[in-house]
Amino acid sequence: MGSLESGVPLKRDPLGRSSSNGRNPFLQRPRSKFSRFLLLKRLDYLQWICTVAVFLFFVVLFQMYLPGSVIENEKSEDLKKNVGWNSEDLRFLKELGLLDFGEDIRFEPSKLLEKFRKEAREASLSPAFNRTRQQRFGYRKPQLAIVFADLSVDSQQLLMVTVAAALQEIGYTLSVYSLEDGPVHDIWRGLGVPVSIIQATDQPELNVDWLNYNGILVNSLEAKGIFSCFLQEPFKSLPIIWTIHEQALAARSRKYSSNMQIELLNDWKRLFSRSTVVVFPNHFLPMIYSVFDAGNFFVIPGSPAEACKADSLMDSDKNNLRAKMGFESEDVVITIVGSQFLYRGLWLEHSIVLRAVLPLLEDSSLVNNSYSHLKIIVLNGDSASNYSLVVEAIAHSLKYPSGIVKHVAVDMDADNILSMSDVVIYGSFLEEQSFPDILVKAMCLEKPIVAPDLSMIRKYVDNRVNGYLFPKENIGALSQILLQVISKGKLSPLAHSIASIGRGTAKSLMVSETVEGYASLLENVLMLPSEVALPRDVVKIPPKLKERWQWHLFEAVSNSTYLDRNLRSNAFLDDFEEQYNRTQEERLNATSATNYSFIYSIWEEEKYIQMVSIKRRREEEMLKDRSDQSHGTWEEVYRNAKRTDRSKNDLHERDEGELERTGQPLCIYEPYIGEGTWPFLHLRSLYRGIGLSKGRRPRADDVEAPSRLPLLNNPYHRDVLGEHGAFFAIANRIDRIHKNAWIGFQSWRITARKASLSGIAENELLESIQTRRHGDALYFWARMDDDPRNPLKQDFWSFCDGINAGNCKFAFSEALKRMYGVKYNLEFIPPMPVDGDTWSVMHSWALPTKSFLEFVMFSRMFVDAMDAQMYDEHHSSGRCYLSLSKDKHCYSRLLELLINVWAYHSARRMVYVHPETGVMQEQHGFKSRKGHMWIKWFSYSTLKSMDEDLAEESDLEHPRRRWLWPSTGEVFWQGMYEKERHLRHKEKENRRKKSKEKINRIRRRTHQKAIGRYVKPPPEATDSTNITIVTRI
Repeated sequence: MGSLESGVPLKRDPLGRSSSNGRNPFLQRPRSKFSRFLLLKRLDYLQWICTVAVFLFFVVLFQMYLPGSVIENEKSEDLKKNVGWNSEDLRFLKELGLLDFGEDIRFEPSKLLEKFRKEAREASLSPAFNRTRQQRFGYRKPQLAIVFADLSVDSQQLLMVTVAAALQEIGYTLSVYSLEDGPVHDIWRGLGVPVSIIQATDQPELNVDWLNYNGILVNSLEAKGIFSCFLQEPFKSLPIIWTIHEQALAARSRKYSSNMQIELLNDWKRLFSRSTVVVFPNHFLPMIYSVFDAGNFFVIPGSPAEACKADSLMDSDKNNLRAKMGFESEDVVITIVGSQFLYRGLWLEHSIVLRAVLPLLEDSSLVNNSYSHLKIIVLNGDSASNYSLVVEAIAHSLKYPSGIVKHVAVDMDADNILSMSDVVIYGSFLEEQSFPDILVKAMCLEKPIVAPDLSMIRKYVDNRVNGYLFPKENIGALSQILLQVISKGKLSPLAHSIASIGRGTAKSLMVSETVEGYASLLENVLMLPSEVALPRDVVKIPPKLKERWQWHLFEAVSNSTYLDRNLRSNAFLDDFEEQYNRTQEERLNATSATNYSFIYSIWEEEKYIQMVSIKRRREEEMLKDRSDQSHGTWEEVYRNAKRTDRSKNDLHERDEGELERTGQPLCIYEPYIGEGTWPFLHLRSLYRGIGLSKGRRPRADDVEAPSRLPLLNNPYHRDVLGEHGAFFAIANRIDRIHKNAWIGFQSWRITARKASLSGIAENELLESIQTRRHGDALYFWARMDDDPRNPLKQDFWSFCDGINAGNCKFAFSEALKRMYGVKYNLEFIPPMPVDGDTWSVMHSWALPTKSFLEFVMFSRMFVDAMDAQMYDEHHSSGRCYLSLSKDKHCYSRLLELLINVWAYHSARRMVYVHPETGVMQEQHGFKSRKGHMWIKWFSYSTLKSMDEDLAEESDLEHPRRRWLWPSTGEVFWQGMYEKERHLRHKEKENRRKKSKEKINRIRRRTHQKAIGRYVKPPPEATDSTNITIVTRI
């Protein structure tokens, strides 16, 4: 929260005492010497009451400055203007530090706004890409997911339905997810929004690929469980807008701190920090949630919550409520309400309002046999404070009869107090940033309101139309308004009419601000890729969608009683705390058991390490004196020479899946990053996961890519390569890990899309491979024309340009020219004809292992050329010309399509396998390719010679420039083998020389002659004394 970096007290004591939360001194003004003296002496509350009484007495002595005196002397018009904050007495009190009218209480999301402005400046300048022109193609609409804890009828559902209807009009596509079902399900269906219920299970079909969405809208605290997905890769970077309307967690956060439940507090802080923006419906909530502020708080004013509560309160029995309070049905009840913020000048505001109400006591219709039917309730503060004593002191000083003025805390029974009131007076003069919620509730209850003409109130309340306004500089006008509102002991007909109109106004208050606020926020938060169309401007939202909440959609719902979300939130927090306490107890019990087994586990680990070391040394000794035997080509010899290293990594026991894969012709690898993808990975022996980051699935025979290719330990290269990094990791010394004739890959996103190979398709693919039906072919099962990013069925280069900001062909051309050393400036693009067939996407294909190594050899050089032209700018600024905004993945979308260019121009068959039926269709037949293939550029001999040239340069010259190619796989050429064979021969000669020297040293040694030898005595001499016979030689 931009303006609350130093924290904010949850409330201000009306009597000037320092807040109990002393470590959050939000915008405290320097205190005077007198006030500091009082604070240091730590005067108790009763002493402060006495001090207040003295000042009240001082104010009463100068009644000429109070509104009552002004009313008595109608000719003293000038004194009316002097009443208020400009009087000398009030200035004196403010100088003492005893008055503070909350002028400095404001919430400004400065950090968030500055972030939006910075991103807008960077997007408009784009200084780095003068050579290219980025384009937005807009093939599809932006996708949003809306997440709820349940689909019950409540105010948040009403708000989001209203916002969703407007968002659909300006071009968004929406999907709803909920942890529980409910009656609002049908309302969303009626809007054309698909609804999915997410169960708390581990079944893969219930998991969601959140990367399909450009943004997530999460609602309420109860949706906390869904954040477990967004805290894991690959969903950690998704924009999340979390809307919070409940106060429950803010109140409990103080309890967590006092009870030292730091882990519980940090757990919530982690969720607030993960959210891109946390949205509140008013400016009070972000201040009481300041302990969770991560600089991402934002306010979109407006909510139908108070209107929903008022609908249920309208049916309550007014007389019954009055009887509980000790009032009669004929009584006129005036309720004085105010700001949610508590500040030190509040008591003076109440005293001025109460003084303005005094003339009503003179109305004979309100007095019957010395009994006054006028009842005044000051609705303010909380039950923990002693503000009732202050109200009693003010009433006594103003000569109110006993029992007329009463104080009620807001957190006790505010709804029922407002429901039984006749008139509601807003007694705060603080300029609020949004319309007060308490006034919205009063208007919805059809109560006439009387309020000062503050700018935020004047914006929605027209004087004598839907409420009454009085100048804040002229408090005397309040008395005149009250005398008009209450006539002959009851409300006037005009007051009833104004209250009725006010109810209609409040039922649709601030709808426009809410709808436009969410639309504008999404424009600033979402970074849409180039294939996604921009939504229409906010001003294009139809006026009818901004005038009223969508009440009519909920009228048709059976059992449409609006639930109190605060009650649900408190119940949810109770369950969450109970579960947390139970987990803590289990953890403590487990810790004691772990301590006993700790020493034994260390001993077991040390024993295992020693056994592994002994076995490794034994194998090294056995392999030390082996002679070089050439079998076949130098590549096979090199592979055999490196075989000894494989045995070092084969010490683990092979599991059942690995044994099954040994006899299969195909192994399909599933690249993944983060735990968020685990539910979408297969567990059958045909598949094997390969993690692009540290950490593997438990009890799964996954490959850890960074351990095979250290380049992937670098987050920059891991992100920019994407799933293509898994190809490099597998190809690096492939014979150590992959022993199948064919190799395949399948993206986890294909499984999430329910487009992965079925059992039938798997069998058809294996049969085709074993029978070599199509020979050296590329089989793929994810079609480009079925991809959600390509709804218009674009051709290859148009689709590639669409997902790469219009610069795919340019990037391809520059990379190939750098790779092949082409000097001319013409476009160097291999043709990809439009012949009615389709292409592969999403890294879901299979081909022979030998062909895969050839493809990796080509792609290593291609990626190196891409890196050479993009690294400097992309690494420093996060921008590349293949994206319209900062994008850590940069050219990974281009690499996704690279397999098609290589397979087409290297004369491989391309066969599409239907993922459900297994039916195969060959694409781009050889006859149609004639005259289009660049065979000389993609032939094995050309690529192999280029690969050896790069390896020779790396091995002999050791360039000091930054060079990616050596880090993407093996560096090998013929000279390297000759050099290694020479080194092995030299080491062998050294060993022979040392062995001969050792033998010679042994032979030259002087040997001492044996003195004698032991002769065993005959058997008959065993009982006699031992005899040693020494025989001289």
